[in-house]
Amino acid sequence: MLDSPKSQTKSATGSSQKKRLDPDEREAHIVAEAVRFFAEHGFEGKTRDLAKRIGITQPLLYRYFPSKESLIERVYNEVYVQRWNPAWEGLITDRRVPLSDRLCSFYKEYSRAVYDYVWVRMFIYSGLKGVDINDRYLRGIKEKVLRPVCAELRHTHGLPTPQEIPIDEQELELAWGLHGSFFYRAIRFYIYNLTTTADNETAIENEVRVFLAGVGPVQRKLVEALTKHD
Repeated sequence: MLDSPKSQTKSATGSSQKKRLDPDEREAHIVAEAVRFFAEHGFEGKTRDLAKRIGITQPLLYRYFPSKESLIERVYNEVYVQRWNPAWEGLITDRRVPLSDRLCSFYKEYSRAVYDYVWVRMFIYSGLKGVDINDRYLRGIKEKVLRPVCAELRHTHGLPTPQEIPIDEQELELAWGLHGSFFYRAIRFYIYNLTTTADNETAIENEVRVFLAGVGPVQRKLVEALTKHD
């Protein structure tokens, strides 16, 4: 079961900074507060309001981050880049393990890193307000997750390799369907505030089973159509 969103919204500013922080501590504190601030208010939130929340002046904030864009870039790195574990990619492609087990392992590991209030809400705000966090992150998902999933499905179903017949967008849409069902559960919880008693790991296992039960014939038809066009 996912943690309650309300438990993740409390700011650390309740106990205001009484002691003087060294520059590294101050910068880390600004970033931590910016992460929570943008998750709660979106990227239209004003830096002067963020500075007030932290208990510093706006000019001091700009000493550490010369622009709002540079602060957002740091937040992106903190919330998205640093949470990605390169070892996850190996979970998808390890053919010593059945594909269903690989996909379950990947999405369970991934969910532990991204199913939280900050990650989900910031991702949605980014898409709504034109901040390029979504574009960069989803390009990575496409290359590190979706293309490998399609390649492993081809191997499982005895279809031509991507080197023989390149994976096209319609085939990628099949993998997006699995990834989207995983992400929509987080949307229901952290955006719509719809609580659930369903066990998250069991739900992931069910989604993977449903996906694998139906994807084979559809993928085969798509790949055969690509073969005819060559």
